[in-house]
Amino acid sequence: MRSGRRRGHLHGHLSGHSYGHPYGRRLGRRFGWLWGAYGASALGTWLAFGAFPLIAIQVLHAGPAEVAALASVGALVGAAVAVPLGPWVEFRRKRAVLLTMDLVRFAALLTIPAAFALGVLTLLQLLLVSVVVAAADITFRAASGAYLKTLLPAEDLLVANARFESTTWTTTVIGPPLGGVAIGLLGPVATVVADAVSYLLSALGIRAMGGHEPPPERREAARMRAGDLFDGWRYILADVTLRPLFFNTVLFNGLVMATQPLLAVLMLGPLGFAPWQYGLAFAVPSIGGLLGSRLARPLVTRFGQRQVLVVAGVLRALWPAGLAFLGPGTAGLLLVMGVELGLIFCCGVFNPVYATYRLERTPTDRVARTLSAWAVTTKASTAFLTALWGVLGLLLGPRTAIGLAGVLLLATPLLLPRRTAAQPSEQRPAPRRT
Repeated sequence: MRSGRRRGHLHGHLSGHSYGHPYGRRLGRRFGWLWGAYGASALGTWLAFGAFPLIAIQVLHAGPAEVAALASVGALVGAAVAVPLGPWVEFRRKRAVLLTMDLVRFAALLTIPAAFALGVLTLLQLLLVSVVVAAADITFRAASGAYLKTLLPAEDLLVANARFESTTWTTTVIGPPLGGVAIGLLGPVATVVADAVSYLLSALGIRAMGGHEPPPERREAARMRAGDLFDGWRYILADVTLRPLFFNTVLFNGLVMATQPLLAVLMLGPLGFAPWQYGLAFAVPSIGGLLGSRLARPLVTRFGQRQVLVVAGVLRALWPAGLAFLGPGTAGLLLVMGVELGLIFCCGVFNPVYATYRLERTPTDRVARTLSAWAVTTKASTAFLTALWGVLGLLLGPRTAIGLAGVLLLATPLLLPRRTAAQPSEQRPAPRRT
């Protein structure tokens, strides 16, 4: 239902303290609440991982085509709905937008257990909820990046993004197993309730931040113009370093995600892996993301931002081709875990560095539009490539299709920034620390 798919967001401890944290920097009480809010919503997402397809199959008795449509159409329509929201977010206070998007997702998800209890749940409702949640996810992501840039000084952005990345992979390790137990005991609808509650907790955390947010830039025109919808893409494509990074991340994420259903078919079908082995193969390597995110800042301090970005970007592209050689038994399981560990470790280093680089390259008054355009393109291209690779899997077989994606991924480092351009100039107030 969601991303990096997954959901790619913001926000430790709900107490808001960072004392004694291994990253060694205190980012303030307000960041602590933001980080805690992210941790709550990220855990909810992974607890409910796969809940919508399971509800469609187990409760509504949907077939493969309907389940595929639920995943791809929901993401595509949600991305389309989010297009005008990027410019809308740019000229509003970002904290209020974050609160609104959390509450929208909370309310939308709660309609599912309510309809289930009344016996009126339909596939159409699942599809509509997935559209609302996808659009709200993109809008939240755009607002959170813009808000983070006003909340912290530039030198703290990498530390903050590394903490978010670390939290993402921690919840990836613990969420699906807990969600699986909950589904086994209570059914998939129960995990949707947990996910909804996580958004409410996130909203409460953001509400508890308090403090002052700099007012957004004023619009020159009172109404949104048609051209405003494409401002984010125009800025990305005009920047000599953001442009290649944009194509690199969109293509990399899309190809990696497109192979996941085929890998599931291959492992759970011809190769005969048990479901628990399939889950283990992806849960344990997520520890690599936790390790990588912790190393991101020390590596940048020692080698420089661009060097780490390029090297990690190259190394992460080398791993997926190994999945084409997957075989049965213990050796095959270890191969998947090894490939995923290397891939996720490199992503754990790359992601916070790239997120920080993107924020630094984008003026404050363009962040929401730029991040919204980036997220819309990523979500739409991932849905398209997943559908395309589904067709290739039918025509060529899952193993060949996975290998083809791996070969194409080897070319993605060619799209990494080859030079560093001057930072865009902007005037913005110094962030206040509380």
